[in-house]
Amino acid sequence: MAEYKLEVTTGNMKYAGTMDYIHATLFGTEGQSERTELDNFGFDALSGMTRTYTIKTTTSLGKVLLLKVEKDPFFILSEDEWYCSKIVVTTPEGEAILFPCYRWISRGELVELRGGKAMKVFEDDCPLLTDHRTKELTSKKRLYQWAITDEKIPHRINYRDIDELPAEVRFSLSKEHEIHSTRKLLGIELLFKGMAESTEQWESFEDIKGIFCCWKTPMSEYVAEHWKADEFFGYQFLNGTNPSVIKRCSELPPNFPVTEEMVKPFLQEGSSLKEEMKKGNIFICDQKIMDKIPTREYEGKQLQAVAGLCLFYMNPENKLMPIAIQLHQQPSEQNPIFLPSDSETDWLLAKIFVKSADAMAHQAVYHLMGTHYLAEAFAVAALRNFPVIHPLYKLLIPHFRYTLHINTLSRTILFGPKGALNTSTLGNEGMTELIRRGLSEMTYSSLCLPENITARGLESVPNFYYRDDGLKLWNIINSFVRKVVEHYYPSDNDVVKDTELQNWISEIFTHGFLKNKLAGFPTTFDTVEEVVKFITMLIFTVTAQHAALNNGQFDFVSWMPNGSLLTRRPPPTTKGQSSVETILETFPNIGETVKFAAQLVVLSEKYSDMVLLGAYTEEWFQEPDLKQMINEFQADLSNLTDIITARNSELELPYTYLSPTEIENSVTI
Repeated sequence: MAEYKLEVTTGNMKYAGTMDYIHATLFGTEGQSERTELDNFGFDALSGMTRTYTIKTTTSLGKVLLLKVEKDPFFILSEDEWYCSKIVVTTPEGEAILFPCYRWISRGELVELRGGKAMKVFEDDCPLLTDHRTKELTSKKRLYQWAITDEKIPHRINYRDIDELPAEVRFSLSKEHEIHSTRKLLGIELLFKGMAESTEQWESFEDIKGIFCCWKTPMSEYVAEHWKADEFFGYQFLNGTNPSVIKRCSELPPNFPVTEEMVKPFLQEGSSLKEEMKKGNIFICDQKIMDKIPTREYEGKQLQAVAGLCLFYMNPENKLMPIAIQLHQQPSEQNPIFLPSDSETDWLLAKIFVKSADAMAHQAVYHLMGTHYLAEAFAVAALRNFPVIHPLYKLLIPHFRYTLHINTLSRTILFGPKGALNTSTLGNEGMTELIRRGLSEMTYSSLCLPENITARGLESVPNFYYRDDGLKLWNIINSFVRKVVEHYYPSDNDVVKDTELQNWISEIFTHGFLKNKLAGFPTTFDTVEEVVKFITMLIFTVTAQHAALNNGQFDFVSWMPNGSLLTRRPPPTTKGQSSVETILETFPNIGETVKFAAQLVVLSEKYSDMVLLGAYTEEWFQEPDLKQMINEFQADLSNLTDIITARNSELELPYTYLSPTEIENSVTI
């Protein structure tokens, strides 16, 4: 008689347990066990509980290969899903084998788990395992299919509603409840104040401060007080919600005819624009991606968006200052170049329109498409092409947690009739066109932070904390990824012959990057180095880059004048015609403003089941070497947290968004 000990762990989230009957069957090289009910005295599968059971066989099963788990109804009780985290099987010989599960199991469902160390496709030599591998991928490709809603936008998962999503990729109930509760509290406060459906215009800047009583941060209050300042305007292009657009300017574009006389008063005394360009002190933000973008109608009139050009000067005090703004791409008498010496309201209005265009590009191109949609493409391709036993599935699946749910939800919330993006100046059509343009201009290098920073000429810009922290994170992630990849792929030949890996990158190239070879995206992997670089980029994109673009949204933009998605009046065509009243008329009305602000609260909240970068709360790897690599990764992240905390303690405006304690392990919100 041989005895196999099973340690069964139920997830610790709400309602993870079950009253249903659970049965298990072991399969080995020498046979299989009887179907055995896992039943001890008392409750067996409660949330967060680990219970031990025994399966007895007449003879040894040999090497244990698979574990079949089934859940049958308990009398007449209604459906009662069970979240099984993991099962550890200890053989009669004392070998402990980890069988990760980390999914919901429904009544009547049969789940086959594979345990032990990670294995690539060409390493499987047992017919039972190769057959299981094939069946698993066939099943997953039926479950996770590509949907094409627009030929020029990354393809998406085939489910249109969150209720259709497989349970294993959905939010936990606790997160759903917390988001719902946040929305409800916001709605109650805004309704109580009479703001939620108000079509009234703001009467003063001061009135805007009264939107929320409870939802404020030190940074959001700083923004409300300093949003007009040129110094703070420039600061945001380095360390705000969209640090991805500014670049060094060594020569003015021909369509931006700024003269020496225009900007000389704003440069160091005795210097010139030409000299400052040579020194590397002139920078530009060119919003040409917004040129001739479709806009929506508002109260019977077509709204107007700008495609501005903004020139900056890094002054001797290391402050990035705007020195010239042109609101459209083609210079003309109706498209003047605004200067800091213009009237206060003219200059402020020009900055407001630049920030509004930047806010729309940030949401559509850099945040939504550049992190959310790419993360979805990476995730769907992985779910379709990597079996659970594959080492890269084990490495990457924690970085796809909740991504399919939040993206499916966001398509309804953001693009719905009352959604924030539909309410913007561009509306759905314009925002979708902006995403198309963004993807067509995206390159592989632009997603790799070291190359991105170099291409924009920003290697030595002072006080650029997004760059400083981001490059440190990139290097830490790269070091970790290199250890893992080289452990499983000792040679380039191992990469080439891994057909599952090749199928994964092929689907990403086809469905994520839409076969854009000219942009430098890989179509196949030929070397270990190529795999290391791509996975570094992937993990950085879905963790650090998303944090940098998402987490500061409430801080910087809940004060609507600092980056409104909607401008109701057309941009100025002449100087000297603006006033405070003109600016207030340009802003969204009260109801539109609070709708945008409420959305930012939800996006910036921290939820109780948040998993930080590198936490890896789910145990996918059995190998001690991999556990050690994860420990080293976590230690490096902890050291970086200490460095950033020490730096921030000396700053008037701490930059916290890329501290590892602020970064989620995946795109979840």
